[in-house]
Amino acid sequence: MPHFYYTRHGQTIWNAENKICGGTDIALTKLGHEQAIELGKKIAEEGLEIDEILYSPLSRAAETAGHISEVTGIPARMEPRLREQHFGKYEGTPRNGAEFLEAKKEFVNHYEGGESMLKLCQRIYNLLDDIKQEPDKVYLLVAHNGIARVVQSYFYDMTNTEYAAFGLKNCEIRRYDF
Repeated sequence: MPHFYYTRHGQTIWNAENKICGGTDIALTKLGHEQAIELGKKIAEEGLEIDEILYSPLSRAAETAGHISEVTGIPARMEPRLREQHFGKYEGTPRNGAEFLEAKKEFVNHYEGGESMLKLCQRIYNLLDDIKQEPDKVYLLVAHNGIARVVQSYFYDMTNTEYAAFGLKNCEIRRYDF
């Protein structure tokens, strides 16, 4: 059955501080690097058959993918469509800020300088449609929590509340079957 794997990058400084990273390029913490290396070891130990790693151009995902590639030998390349959603004026603010949580309910909202949820879904759905056209190739996508929500919504119906609440832990890996 055609499938792919998805993981979120390792912990960042702003993850540890409960801040919205979004499109801001935030570095991994020491723990984030360790999580990525451990995920690479887990993939190797479990014998997951992955042909290629596609990763977001943001450094936190690129470094995570780099560690996984080093440990497993799986080739990796940057995929620009995996870039995290830009949350405009909310970047660097608390993830649980009341104003942000309210704004996030509006899927056409550009967050004063950011990217709307609908535009984000369009580019990720297009990427998944492209991957689906390669049934003999298995990818590992290394990206972000916002992208994880979109991937989940591609496969499962979700209410807006469920969509907003969905998330993956840093370096958690999931398999998705087409």
